[in-house]
Amino acid sequence: MSVDGEVRRLGSEADEPGWEVDPEDEWGVAVITTVGRQLRLRREAVGMRAADFAVAVGYGEDLVYKVEAGKRIPRQEYLDKADEVLGAGGLIAATWEDVKRVRYPKKVRELARLEAQAVEAALYSNHNIHGLLQTEEHMRALFDAWLPSYSDEETERMVAARMARRAIFERSPAPTLSFVQEEVTLRRPVGGRMVWRRQLERFLELGQLRNVSIQVMPTDCEDHFGTGGLIEVLKFPDGTAVGRSEGAFSGRPVSEPKQLRILELRYGMIRAQALTPRESRALIEQMLGET
Repeated sequence: MSVDGEVRRLGSEADEPGWEVDPEDEWGVAVITTVGRQLRLRREAVGMRAADFAVAVGYGEDLVYKVEAGKRIPRQEYLDKADEVLGAGGLIAATWEDVKRVRYPKKVRELARLEAQAVEAALYSNHNIHGLLQTEEHMRALFDAWLPSYSDEETERMVAARMARRAIFERSPAPTLSFVQEEVTLRRPVGGRMVWRRQLERFLELGQLRNVSIQVMPTDCEDHFGTGGLIEVLKFPDGTAVGRSEGAFSGRPVSEPKQLRILELRYGMIRAQALTPRESRALIEQMLGET
């Protein structure tokens, strides 16, 4: 939620490690531009041409120019190799501490930052399995089915960002996490039978954590308070909170007490209508046995 996924040495331009920089992400652009400039100055200081450097690090020359121009976000293995080739004594490798803070899209970074600070989260998802609950294979299957199609690079970046967010389950002290998931999303075999089975197993694994509650909203529920779509409410140590819902306040994040009460009321009613955690676990186990 390794968050970068499998580290691979790939040969083609499309597959080389790194992601394109979002020009609207001002902070990200500033960081990557600075790192790229330092790489270029260090390379020139040792008298190495870009073409020779590309051969030495084992990546394409075009990638070298893009990284140095601040148009490509390098991955950690690229910076480590550059540090070794240029004899930088760890100075280039150390820039990863700055790069890793901007490697994901701006909106995802903000969401991950809030999740990392939250002491309590109430999360309802009705169209897809919530991102924090998804397996990596499930994520890839969802992104692969998107239209218009994502490039391989875009998919890798989004999967890595979503995987990095799963660190919320490993935090100490552990936050209280409450999920309500529509039954239909659990029955949809996204990615095929084996991916589906692994996703159901993931639900059972997370449901065993003492700080995690997973409830299933039955499809045959007649009076359904979740028709407005996704709801998320995050609460923080200082007593403040932020929430959003697809069906309220134009989907934008809100923090005013009056607005938050509306979201909490809706979530509370949804949770009351859903199966209990014990009943939900039994249903998921039944689904798993039927796959």
